[in-house]
Amino acid sequence: MSVNWFDQGGAAYAAFRPDYPPELATFLASVAPGRSLAVDVGCGAGQLTVSLAGHFDAVIGVDPGADQIAHATPHPRVRYVVAPAEATGLDAGKADLITAAQAAHWFDLDAFYPEVRRLTAPGAALALITYGAPGLEDDLRDRFDRFYGEEIGPCWPPERRLVDAGYADMAFPFEELSIPHFAIRRDWSLAEFLGYVGTWSAVRQAREAGRGDLLDRFGADLAVLWGEPDRRRPVVWPIRIRLGRVSP
Repeated sequence: MSVNWFDQGGAAYAAFRPDYPPELATFLASVAPGRSLAVDVGCGAGQLTVSLAGHFDAVIGVDPGADQIAHATPHPRVRYVVAPAEATGLDAGKADLITAAQAAHWFDLDAFYPEVRRLTAPGAALALITYGAPGLEDDLRDRFDRFYGEEIGPCWPPERRLVDAGYADMAFPFEELSIPHFAIRRDWSLAEFLGYVGTWSAVRQAREAGRGDLLDRFGADLAVLWGEPDRRRPVVWPIRIRLGRVSP
């Protein structure tokens, strides 16, 4: 990582970042050659990690942020480790599946991919998973798009372009596998949606640059459009995955 944008704020990340549909973990487990061990790298608060635990004997969640790990969801088959993706310190040749959910755009891929090959058992799978900007209802979309693209847009780290492209432009030197379509779907109140927006790296950058007015203005405008703040609105993120079979 050039900058670890999530080394603080693990509580908010755990509270407001959406978890993944259970069918995603089911599918990922189906392409693994075994069910002994999955390693979730850049695990954050464990949004995907715990879901994988329903399919593997053991799961290890790895994240460089101690604050993220401190707020990660516990599970009897999950062990969390504070370490960078490129040097996990885990035993070699054990992992049937390695995942990186909403994290791989931060990695030094030239160092990460050799670590993947070191960690994996024969025939293991690697899944780089991402979701970009959420889809909102028509009456909210224009205001959100202006905030995302024009107002907060300059505050995004350059790695964000990889997310917006669905990782399509990311180097991926593995035999790629086909995948079904997945999406994250939530019905959120205004507070939940703005809590999620508050976890963005661009929002942190804006605050540190003294541009909190961008956030205040967007929140006020969205509150008017939203209606009753407890009204639950659909929020949808299409999931994009680079899935490959790891070979020596």
